[in-house]
Amino acid sequence: MTIYSLFFMLLLSAIPVSNTSEIRTEPAEVVTPRNIILMIGDGMGISQISAAMYVNGNKTNLEKFPVVGLHKAIAADGLITDSAAGSTALACGVRTYTGAIGVNQDTMPMMSILEEAEARGMATGLVTTSSITDATPAAFIAHVKLRNQVEDIAASFLNTEIDFLVGGGENAFTRRKTDNRNLRLELEQKGYFVSGYKEQALTDIVPVTQQNFAYFTAEEEPLSAAKGRNYLPLASNMATYFLNKRSGEKGFFLMVEGAQIEWGGHEKNSEYIISEMTDFEKAISEVLKFAERDGETLVIVTADHETGGYAINPGSTVDSLIPAFSTDQATGSLIPVFAYGPGAEYFRGIYDNTSIYARMRKSMGWASRASN
Repeated sequence: MTIYSLFFMLLLSAIPVSNTSEIRTEPAEVVTPRNIILMIGDGMGISQISAAMYVNGNKTNLEKFPVVGLHKAIAADGLITDSAAGSTALACGVRTYTGAIGVNQDTMPMMSILEEAEARGMATGLVTTSSITDATPAAFIAHVKLRNQVEDIAASFLNTEIDFLVGGGENAFTRRKTDNRNLRLELEQKGYFVSGYKEQALTDIVPVTQQNFAYFTAEEEPLSAAKGRNYLPLASNMATYFLNKRSGEKGFFLMVEGAQIEWGGHEKNSEYIISEMTDFEKAISEVLKFAERDGETLVIVTADHETGGYAINPGSTVDSLIPAFSTDQATGSLIPVFAYGPGAEYFRGIYDNTSIYARMRKSMGWASRASN
């Protein structure tokens, strides 16, 4: 257990137990999952899901999820959140200011669900199609005042024992401006197997499960799916196999992010959104295959917020969509939540984004904590 983990476990033990109103759904009989896989389609709203479904023959893997809910994607300093505050809400269960990574409104560090899983002896992993130091994955591992502190975020990976790591952003580890550290080398010295796209393709690697695994998919941000990036489904499959082998009876926590759905919204580019949604759908398929075989895995698919005010306009057909955008920024739309597997019943209804964290902990049988 790391110093961070010990600090956070003591912090959690001092926080008063929340009242039952925080989680209104109280299933009569819920089987506790052994594993949790949280999949975040960054910037993904109902229209993004709809567009990808129509393009894919009016089908989506999300139809296989028996439980659907909605969460309120709100930040502490305004109705519209960003990926930093949005992901911090999901990861740490606190509503905070835009730009914050893993801290509350007073900039105090808040233990993430991944860090608590690690402290409880579970295996943990992060997979993303962005830089691994980008806002969404960062909120699960780092505690900094602002999302642009990418080198501080990268250094946070040395304070943990995260088992499996795939994403871009290698330069924040190896070409640092704030110090002369080589964090990639430090990961290797900690016992990690570390590789990257320049050395070997991910498809050529069979991870040794006795050794922590880190793979960099780009020096900065990975390519888009349309330009040839294709590792998300593979990495998602690899992560479930790897973490399941490492976890034993303790189980694992995995976060998988389809990051560039949001970037399509920023660019007001419907084709970009659909290609990224299609890639994310393939990753969902891989995760569902594992969950169906395993029978002890809770899978949650949601987003931190919607981006673009994306709409499918009149005149559209299943074969020919006419898209429209109201903005190139995040919006305040309610965000869908899909749940599959043991504990899925907790995710029905409409609730705050911070409640997803509480419901994940509740599903695992961990003591609840009060909302901040």
